[in-house]
Amino acid sequence: FALLIGGATLLYRQLGQNITAERLSTQAAQQEGSNDESETEQKTKAPDFTVYDAEGNEVHLSDYVGKPIVLNFWAHWCGPCQMEMPEFNAAYERLGGEVTFLMVHEGAAVDDGKAKVTEGGYTFPVVFDVDSSAGNLYGITAFPTTFFIDKDGNLQAYYMGAMDADLLQQGIDLIYTAE
Repeated sequence: FALLIGGATLLYRQLGQNITAERLSTQAAQQEGSNDESETEQKTKAPDFTVYDAEGNEVHLSDYVGKPIVLNFWAHWCGPCQMEMPEFNAAYERLGGEVTFLMVHEGAAVDDGKAKVTEGGYTFPVVFDVDSSAGNLYGITAFPTTFFIDKDGNLQAYYMGAMDADLLQQGIDLIYTAE
């Protein structure tokens, strides 16, 4: 059983490494749907939602418009979510002043989510979607899922699955250019 899990984890990581920024962009276009307008002219606003911080205060996605946003939906029981968290934390520590990282823990088990963050020593902001309304709004069907939102609040790309550092950086490059 352990050998099977180990093999599946290695395969999952290997397949995830073959994704490019172009694929991220293609996935965003697929989600937006198609019409007669050019994909570059069509902009889709990221839907606003309300979630809660660790103290139970309301947090709205719209509070962060004005900076690029990396929006990640995860769950405490999700192995691939745990695999990518160190990469997100490193990117947050490097770019947190320039890019907003919003890690959305899905589900009512807030204490379990807090414990995973504490256990990992992560410093990125975590909010809690206790009733899964934000996850439902974004059509989350798998964990982890990450969205890349530009400073104007437009969805640029998304990716379902664990991201490595290179793929995460490719997504960030779509929404952020150091000035």
